[in-house]
Amino acid sequence: MSKVIIVSAPSGSGKSTLVGQLLKMVPGLDFSISYTTREPRGSEQNGKEYFFVPKQDFEAMIAQEEFLEWANVFGKYYGTARRFLRQAESQGHDLLLDIDVQGAAQVKTRVPAAVSIFILPPDRQTLEWRLRNRGEDKEEVIQRRLVAASREIENCEKYDYILVNDRLEQSMDELRAMVLAERLPHPVGELTPEQARNLRLAEASRLENSRARIQPILASFLDPA
Repeated sequence: MSKVIIVSAPSGSGKSTLVGQLLKMVPGLDFSISYTTREPRGSEQNGKEYFFVPKQDFEAMIAQEEFLEWANVFGKYYGTARRFLRQAESQGHDLLLDIDVQGAAQVKTRVPAAVSIFILPPDRQTLEWRLRNRGEDKEEVIQRRLVAASREIENCEKYDYILVNDRLEQSMDELRAMVLAERLPHPVGELTPEQARNLRLAEASRLENSRARIQPILASFLDPA
């Protein structure tokens, strides 16, 4: 049976880079492209970054229960179509979803066995530096993203795994290990050295084993000073 793997993170946490690398490194992993009713931005292409559809088409898909999850964000719809899961299952692949905390909660309701991973920055100061260093947003947008990040991070303890994206190479190794460890049979039998390493890395990132590490990070968002 195909696994659904959810990855969530506040803007600026490096999620897109990690997800892009993960798809290159792990075979048999499909990526779900979201549907949206907003207009394309810059060089965005239909079917690459998003499927851009009219509002009436999106609402028809809602009525026909074609979404695993969907949300209305500032008057624009965003959603993940069920058809991607059916396609992954037909090919014996797993499905990777890059969605926010609201979408993750909806997917977990519909697919309780879904595996959820939350990517955290090392602290609020690092996240703010990354947002500014991108040079993409005005000051008010950066402040809005930081406020949104604080709200999203409050939900990280609802996830199965916590990945602190401090050093890219290490974070990539840990993310890959989580996905591969989830593919191991249960109960786990005799493991190869590579499988044992992946399982060890994954277990270290499970929520119950990450609490001590993430508390200072959460505190930095509660008290930004």
